[in-house]
Parts: sequence; structure tokens; C-alpha cells
Amino acid sequence: MLYKTLEFKNVIGQKVKVIEIPVLELNNRYYFMIQVRLQTFVSSLYNKPEQKCCYSFHDYLKRKMRWSDFSDLVSMRKFSNNA
Repeated sequence: MLYKTLEFKNVIGQKVKVIEIPVLELNNRYYFMIQVRLQTFVSSLYNKPEQKCCYSFHDYLKRKMRWSDFSDLVSMRKFSNNA
């Protein structure tokens, strides 16, 4: 599975980094669920200042998703034209 990273500044100007965001195709059955969870996670980080500057979206999904869905998502190993 391929992962991406997102960096932004929150309300008070702290730099926040979200790592391990899975990259999915538009026709994947988990695409919408991941997008909604990511939006919720980022908005919660944006509005409250924290001491921590780096967060793992993978760990967040592990806590928030059903285990069967999470294990299906993590076990996807589809690489096309990956150099």
C-alpha cells in the first residue's frame, strides 16, 4: 500500500504533520470512508493546539474502524506501474 503525508498549520500557527495516509483509487470501496475519516481527523487537529506535532493516521484508523475493515484495508497490496 502506498501512503502519503499531509502538513499544515493549525489555528495558532503550529506546524502539524499527519503521516501514513493510505492512497486509494476512486473506485475502491474504502475510498469514501477514508476521506471522511481524514477530514474529521484533520479538522479536530486544526482547531485545538497540542504539544505533539506529528500524528499517525494509520493508528487513528486502527482505533476508529471495525477491525475486519481495517485488516482488509491494510492487506491490500496492489501496485501498478510502481517503479
